[in-house]
Amino acid sequence: MGEASVREPDGAGAEPGVRAGDGAVIATRALTKRYRGGQLAVDGLHLTVPEGSVFGFLGPNGSGKTTTIRMLMGLIEPTSGTAHVLGRPMPRSARAVLPHVGALIEGPALYGFLSGRDNLLRYDSADPTADPRTRRVRVAAALDRVGLTAAAGKKAKAYSLGMKQRLGLAAALLQPRRLLVLDEPTNGLDPQGMREIRTLVRALASDGITVFLSSHLLDEIEQVCTHAAVMAQGRLITQGPVADLAAGARGRLAVTTPDPADAARVLKEQGVADVVVAGDRVTGEAPERDLAEVNAALVTAGVRVRGFGVERASLEDAFVALTGEGFDVAG
Repeated sequence: MGEASVREPDGAGAEPGVRAGDGAVIATRALTKRYRGGQLAVDGLHLTVPEGSVFGFLGPNGSGKTTTIRMLMGLIEPTSGTAHVLGRPMPRSARAVLPHVGALIEGPALYGFLSGRDNLLRYDSADPTADPRTRRVRVAAALDRVGLTAAAGKKAKAYSLGMKQRLGLAAALLQPRRLLVLDEPTNGLDPQGMREIRTLVRALASDGITVFLSSHLLDEIEQVCTHAAVMAQGRLITQGPVADLAAGARGRLAVTTPDPADAARVLKEQGVADVVVAGDRVTGEAPERDLAEVNAALVTAGVRVRGFGVERASLEDAFVALTGEGFDVAG
């Protein structure tokens, strides 16, 4: 759709390397937010979100994710630093940028007494750029895109949490978008609702929309995202392709054996830390020493080894290695 009436020269106020044409849909430089009273919510954030990515913004609750999103969307002013969205500075260019951005922040605001369809009609009628002649066509297309056509006539108060989230996404997709910003989109959902949202995010990404998704769930990021950034206490710990982030951590040593108690004892003697026994599987932090020696020690001790090797590191392993903290893995 066309931009709003406020126009600036291309790249106005932009720093080198942060224009959308350079492949960065979101770029921040030293972005900082300090609230009155001295609380430092976001501290010197340098973030780059590649065009076409599903970008996971990962961190525990209170790590600065929502504050960052609110600055990116022009809802609050940064204390210092810069934020560019679609190559334009925010919040100064909000009127030009936001028509190209769909956002679902802190859950959708729905009228429970209205049907899903009527909620979207109301959302669309509040958009001064929306053509009323094609409103019903847009609403029908948005409902279809999120899989709610069959439930379009049902009152929103009768929707499950997952359906309400999908309806919120439909509202964000009433107009063509280049960027979709989702703040904790699966928060409070049951496993089925989480699967619905993940499937929808993958489908939107396949349509070429860049998706920026914040979450405190490592499992969610690992399943659906191509890139991720890890936040802790307002600071960026690392960012990059999800596969690269996991590859930077050592995987866990896994032993399959009918003698798990003996295997656990030998592994501890061999310097393996964080040994966990689960049925016939014994896992632990892979030691720095030659794993062939560890395997030989198991055999010498009479442990029957049916499987031995280092499993691929997960995003959880990478996070713990980077921060020394535990993390939520699933909802």
